[in-house]
Amino acid sequence: MARSKEFEENVVLEKAMKLFWEQGYEKTSLADLVEHMGIHRRSLYDTFGDKHTLFLKAMDRFRTKINTELSGVMKSSETAVEALQLIINFMIYGEEDSPSGCLMVNSAVELAMRDSEVDLKATESFILSEQLFMDIILWGQRNGEFTSEYDAEKLAEQLHAVCIGLRVMARTSISKDKLHRIANTSINLFAK
Repeated sequence: MARSKEFEENVVLEKAMKLFWEQGYEKTSLADLVEHMGIHRRSLYDTFGDKHTLFLKAMDRFRTKINTELSGVMKSSETAVEALQLIINFMIYGEEDSPSGCLMVNSAVELAMRDSEVDLKATESFILSEQLFMDIILWGQRNGEFTSEYDAEKLAEQLHAVCIGLRVMARTSISKDKLHRIANTSINLFAK
């Protein structure tokens, strides 16, 4: 008779996601995962497959979670400038009890050149982020908050590149004040 699972799959996947996010793929061993997730090695293999498959699932979970949070920020904002400022604050500070930086950015830097699946997932996530920025910029252009002198898609690409840099810098000892200055300068470049 088969044993029933003694854990909630989404809960342990969240734990794996945070561990990969904090340590990276290469540094995270199976022993680390088993200990951090609180499950047996056999359960890890039976539920998630191997370490690489678990990592890809963790990337999917991260993308879904972050996109949901950022879309919520956009919908709850009264202005496009407010939406950008809240999203950038999120990128600088992250959320409570989460590692700094961004799992997608970290994974792209660590693995994308040699792992096509990681490259694809990171690239898809970046495209979604750029689309969110473009939606906010278009909103701001319609409302007169942002200049219409530049194409919203190009501004979104530029802002996304700045935000990737912010996510990397957030993992260092660089002051949050400096990160805010960089972000505000970027927003001011296309604000009216």
